[in-house]
Amino acid sequence: MLDNRLKKIAELVSGVGIAVDVGTDHAYLAAELVGSGKCSRVIASDVKEGPLDSARNTVEKYGIQDKVELVLSDGLEKVTLDGVSDVVIAGMGGETIADIIGAVKIDSVDKMNIRWVLQPMTKPEILRRRLYEYNMEITGEYVVEEGDKLYVIMTAEYCPFPRRLSEAESVCGFFDDEDETANKYRAREAERLEKVAENLEKAGRNSDAQHYKALAQKVINGIGIEQISDVIDYLDGLYPFAAQEKWDNSGYLVESSEQECSRILLSLDITSEAVDEADLKCAELIISHHPVIFEPRRSIKSSDPVYKLIASGIGAVCMHTNLDIAAGGTNGVILSKLSSKFQFCGDPEPFEELGGGNSLGWIVTLKEEVTARALAEVCKEVFCCEYVRTSRHSNKLVSKIAFCSGSGGSMLGLAREKGCDALITGDVKHDVWVDANNYDIALLDCGHFHTENIVLEELRRVLEEKFPLLDVEIAESSTDPCEYV
Repeated sequence: MLDNRLKKIAELVSGVGIAVDVGTDHAYLAAELVGSGKCSRVIASDVKEGPLDSARNTVEKYGIQDKVELVLSDGLEKVTLDGVSDVVIAGMGGETIADIIGAVKIDSVDKMNIRWVLQPMTKPEILRRRLYEYNMEITGEYVVEEGDKLYVIMTAEYCPFPRRLSEAESVCGFFDDEDETANKYRAREAERLEKVAENLEKAGRNSDAQHYKALAQKVINGIGIEQISDVIDYLDGLYPFAAQEKWDNSGYLVESSEQECSRILLSLDITSEAVDEADLKCAELIISHHPVIFEPRRSIKSSDPVYKLIASGIGAVCMHTNLDIAAGGTNGVILSKLSSKFQFCGDPEPFEELGGGNSLGWIVTLKEEVTARALAEVCKEVFCCEYVRTSRHSNKLVSKIAFCSGSGGSMLGLAREKGCDALITGDVKHDVWVDANNYDIALLDCGHFHTENIVLEELRRVLEEKFPLLDVEIAESSTDPCEYV
């Protein structure tokens, strides 16, 4: 009566108490669980009357009306979970399954005593990630073959020690390496990710393309391990720490308790939230732009991110001015993004030359003039910022544009000396706005955070290009520290 998919689901049901079959359709699973003697009682629910009528026919056919309760319910909304040991949710999209589980009120169920048997038809990666957000863990994951289709089935239970999945973990899943059917599924999933990478590369989205290539490799080979010293040496070769400004404090500022790493979190700042996220995702290392240790400390409180890093054994590598001035660093990313929006006359020229092939910012000349307001609209897209502050004369036409990431308002005078019509930067002070209006230079403040956070994608790209099996993730907590009312 059951296909391979439902047979595996029936096998995974513990049978120690009442089982619930959400979205029961024809109640075939319920009939099998009762008929085999595995379960003495099953609750079969569906959101529509039609499937429940079909289920009723099955129940009557096998004479198990006293052992199978049919419930019209949207998910688990009207299902009583008292005495329930297993909940099966199968044949739905991963997001839908996650929504059903998320809608269960925490105080309405003894979470520790329920096994969830889940079979997503689509987006299993979303389901995996959200299960961990619900303080659950995947205890087993399997692939069943039916014809030319491969079905993912997972079991999950409440976890008293919560953690969070990275994107790579949620994509890779938790299959047995010796399972040939699971390996067949992995091969298909890797092929799909490679095709996504090819399309992204054709669209010119090289950073995203590299990310999907690395995901494909991790799906096949698993998440790998690298020496932290090798990671730091590689970054030093791209963005030499020795090139940092004298007042800066870039480098390996907090040592990890481990010599190796498998997971790295990227963040603009190492905040308490970033350390908590790294801890929950089991990252051994955080790489940030802004130094977590800058001014001398006379004490370290428990709320200090440095304290949290040491207590959690998480290392911190900070790349500040050395990343800003390197050719492929922060300002290099801005240059690349602007070049995808405008055509330039000639090659970009350094804004402030620092020697040794390094410069702080760049100057570009557009082939066609644009208004300062139009430039601001492009900057909103490039920097993913909600607001751009501009100097008063926003209808001014501009063509020669200087830009510097972070807080570059003090460079307005240099932009004027070099004949620039506009300056793009962040953190502009009041007197600089006054000067910009006096000198009739278009000044655009796109925010310190937004003009620098975009470098994290490039950091992920170069790390995944060199170490494709490392789990490198941009922190969800790397967000604008300001709110705009």
